Amino acid sequence: MAKLRPVPGAIALLTALCAHAQDTTLRTVTVTPAQAAPAADVTGFGDLPRKEVPVSTTVITGRDIEAAGARRLADLTRFDSSVSDAYNAAGYWDILSIRGFTLNNQFNYRREGLPINAETMIPLDNKERVEILKGTSGIQAGTSAPGGLVNYVVKRPTAQPLREVRLEATNRAGLLGAADLGGRFGVDDAFGLRLNVAHERLRPLVRNTDGERSLVALATDWRASRDSLLEAEVEWSHRAQASQTGFSLLGSVVPQPANPRLNLNNQPWLQTSKFDGLTGTLRFTQALNPDWRWSAQLGSQRLETDDFTAFPFGCSAEGNFDRFCSDGTFDYFDFRSEDERRRRDAAALRLAGRFQTGPVTHDLSTGVLVHRTRDRFNPQAFNFAGVGTIDGTAVVSPAPDLTFIVPDRDERATELHVQDAMRWSDRLTTWLGVRHTRLDRGFEQNVTTPWAAVSYRFGELVAYGSWGQGIESWQVTTNPVFALANAGQVLPAAKSRQTEVGLRGGDAGFGWQVALFEIRRPLTNFDFCLRTFSCAVGEYDGSALHRGLEASAGWTAGPWRLQGAATVLRARREDSIYEPSTNGERPTNVPQLVLRGTAAYRIAAVPGLAAEGHVSHEGSRNVLADGSASIPSWTRVDAALRYERRIGATPTTWTVGVHNLLDRRYWREAPFQFSHVYLYPGAPRTYRVAFTASL
Repeated sequence: MAKLRPVPGAIALLTALCAHAQDTTLRTVTVTPAQAAPAADVTGFGDLPRKEVPVSTTVITGRDIEAAGARRLADLTRFDSSVSDAYNAAGYWDILSIRGFTLNNQFNYRREGLPINAETMIPLDNKERVEILKGTSGIQAGTSAPGGLVNYVVKRPTAQPLREVRLEATNRAGLLGAADLGGRFGVDDAFGLRLNVAHERLRPLVRNTDGERSLVALATDWRASRDSLLEAEVEWSHRAQASQTGFSLLGSVVPQPANPRLNLNNQPWLQTSKFDGLTGTLRFTQALNPDWRWSAQLGSQRLETDDFTAFPFGCSAEGNFDRFCSDGTFDYFDFRSEDERRRRDAAALRLAGRFQTGPVTHDLSTGVLVHRTRDRFNPQAFNFAGVGTIDGTAVVSPAPDLTFIVPDRDERATELHVQDAMRWSDRLTTWLGVRHTRLDRGFEQNVTTPWAAVSYRFGELVAYGSWGQGIESWQVTTNPVFALANAGQVLPAAKSRQTEVGLRGGDAGFGWQVALFEIRRPLTNFDFCLRTFSCAVGEYDGSALHRGLEASAGWTAGPWRLQGAATVLRARREDSIYEPSTNGERPTNVPQLVLRGTAAYRIAAVPGLAAEGHVSHEGSRNVLADGSASIPSWTRVDAALRYERRIGATPTTWTVGVHNLLDRRYWREAPFQFSHVYLYPGAPRTYRVAFTASL
């Protein structure tokens, strides 16, 4: 019980504050449904307009997702120049980087504001929006990598009846059918529901990746009174599909971009990987008076995975275990991991409100979050199966022996947070926040992450500056293969620090923002030890320093809509003792320049018809940490025609889209994952035709 002592104290504090708030005379208050709330929950200041909060965020709406034909999180990198690929293989879960730092799929993802495990395929069909926070996230999360956070927000019941069906087809007869139904019923429309169902036959252009996926998601709510709202939602998803494995260096040479349709994960004995998920939340919100409300939320996630891969990994013939052989051969491994079970449970209690102290108006939010992780793994296979070739013609024998033991994962965390936006005048606001986290991961660790900011408004222009910390927790591996003298030691918490200044301005027709940031993150020698087996101890080894400029703007006038974004990032490795050759070098798989641009035009000669073009450019990326190998920059053009027409009383939308219009071949990314260099080609030219009808 000692491990949960902060919880009763926090609940007592919240209860006292609630009682104080109830001392005032209650007036009629309407609790607004979730979809009408300000779309910035990931900031931690979701009650305030996103433009005012002094952090950098991007919100991608469900309509944006649908218009882009996006199926997965990796498809949304086109919307933000600071978000990029970090090992995004077809048929495998999404891994992103933000501001040059790879997100941790265990700790950097939220759903409805609660922590989830993103080591799975997460569907987008029932998502109202995807929110992306950029930078350190210590005030929003107990422990996480410093790049930022991703928060999935589900579709909630609509005020008006919704009956929408969607059909979409792609090149190789890939077919998607989906329905989105919503509305309210009962006395005074007290009850609401939203049902999303989807089924897709997956037929990608990448060979040996055919499969299927399904989704059923239901969200309901009950307005018990004008001051009370109870919301419940659940989603079940299934995906069965083999993944595309990466290519690699040939010795020390970066090869020409491979045929993007080729898949080295193509052995005849390969089984289809499966990802099943059942996730849901329950939330009650109670208004205490016009200025205060409290909420209680429960969430649970259960994942089941069967992962099978014919895995190209290294070249034992040349003694290189992080790349392919010079002659284009490589070692094949038979990887099998069946019945992986991951569970994440979370509970949150939050109080938010506004009060006055003299001339200062406070927007206060405080609460407690408790979450638990329980992951269970069976013995796995990772066995040498033979030698493959980069033309994908080699056939090797299976090696299915389950001899590789993966430790189970158990974790508990209790997080207490307080945040206050203090308005000194109509122009000046100061912001303070602190989160205290108590971790139990087989070892106990207490960490506190502060955050502070100031913002000033000049008319429609908002200027701000902020400083904050993020925390990562590390334990030296106990694997006897590495024979580290301090195996099992818990290192002091790694504190990343970020400073950011920014400007935002504009109106409904033209909006813009720009931000300068600096993030310093401590690094360990763990990767070096894993690659070289030459460490005596596991310890910290220097840091990564990322300095960057982000700018974005959007303009709408008449038939035109233009959007653009740019990120210039100077990322460097510093003070490494174990690998001094990497000091001053850009980290692997981090582009220095990223540009995104979209132009849309409504064609007056054909009412309802609009043309859209999108351009993505990413600069070169280092393949090796010492900068001795890199992949060149690339530019991709996408295009679409969208036609809106009413057929009788039914509004319809027809879309024809082309991804990679010019069918360019390029290396899209060069992630260093699982102690190996990988090269992933950009997807080939892909067509899609979509039809949506609102019945």
